[in-house]
Amino acid sequence: MSQDPIRVTTLPSGLTIVTEAMPRVETVSFGAYIAAGTRHEDAAVNGASHFLEHMAFKGTARRDAAAIAREVENVGGQINAYTARENTAYYCKVLKEDTALAADIIGDILTGSAFVPEELERERGVILQEIGQARDTPDDIVFDHFQETAYAGQAMGRPTLGAEAVIRGMRREALTGFMRTHYSPANMVIAAAGALEHEAVVAEAARHFAALPAGAAPPPEPARYTGGEYREERDLDQVHVVLGFEGLTYDDPQSHASMLLSTLLGGGMSSRLFQEIREKRGLVYSIYSYTQPFADSGLFAIYAGTGEAEAAELVPVTLEELVRVQRDVTEDELARAKAQLRASLLMSLESTGSRCEQLARQWQVHGRLIPTEETKARIAAVTVADIEAVAARIFRGRPTLAALGPAGKVPGLGAIVDRLAA
Repeated sequence: MSQDPIRVTTLPSGLTIVTEAMPRVETVSFGAYIAAGTRHEDAAVNGASHFLEHMAFKGTARRDAAAIAREVENVGGQINAYTARENTAYYCKVLKEDTALAADIIGDILTGSAFVPEELERERGVILQEIGQARDTPDDIVFDHFQETAYAGQAMGRPTLGAEAVIRGMRREALTGFMRTHYSPANMVIAAAGALEHEAVVAEAARHFAALPAGAAPPPEPARYTGGEYREERDLDQVHVVLGFEGLTYDDPQSHASMLLSTLLGGGMSSRLFQEIREKRGLVYSIYSYTQPFADSGLFAIYAGTGEAEAAELVPVTLEELVRVQRDVTEDELARAKAQLRASLLMSLESTGSRCEQLARQWQVHGRLIPTEETKARIAAVTVADIEAVAARIFRGRPTLAALGPAGKVPGLGAIVDRLAA
């Protein structure tokens, strides 16, 4: 009998290592996934997670910034990181013979970062430029306004890049303190996928992550969806609109129905919103829906970019579709949505990077690894009645509206609530 390609080991320190052997590839993706992100930050250190992500590549006690980049690229590898609401990730993709180097470098930047004052000031300037660039990109910043309105006055609603004033005043001690509190073994998963041996990855992780600080990270404040309206008039060619609702958590029994609802409603060129609003009416260039689950809340949202003259028609037509999908989903469109979601799942399994991230996310969110066959079965089990029921559950809740640009003709929240309640 062949050995299970997916294996898990938890070290005495509490650090969990999960791997998947993919013998028909020549590469390995290796990453450290920390269960700490924007929602774990106090207002006084908003942006610390993202600042740490930047500083990780700016030098350690053993390597300066140039050496980190050079050692990875000398072997043709790639190294990167990202910050999200609930987690931060540092990852590297290399040829299989360079797996030990990937573990060494990721471990080094997470246990030995030097936080050299000159580098910190330089990166502060880079982050402030990044914030400015986001502010000047309306189809980007509108999502920050949407998030802040959906979760008003709390960590879940604050920007991932951080508030400009906070970044300007962020001290070295605040960054190292956040890292000491949240970058602990029990709050981190090491994941790897590709041409690997589990025992070898465990040995490298034990060696290179031994210096992680001990202790349990404090839980974040509970997310409280509030909803509401944000409207900003700008002299732009387009109005950027995000209309959303409280969605479902990761472990909600209706989560797969919610994903399928998003797919059939606004998940591609055959979706209802694309066909009705772009193809039939020509009201937009871009329109799509998405789901964003969190540990204790979630979002279901629709984005559209439209002209000033078309804005008055866009939202009412969208609302008609939200009402209609609660009562007349067809078997054909559900089958199409299932095929899209299933194909997306299976295609992602062919990438070592995607698989690595999935392993870490499943372990951190669900406390177990979910077999692909289980996910496929849950998708297949969703019925038309399930789609209509989850649509009613979501779209009869309090909406969140964010509109940026010449937004005077976008209907207000009150009109949206009235139409959905009719």
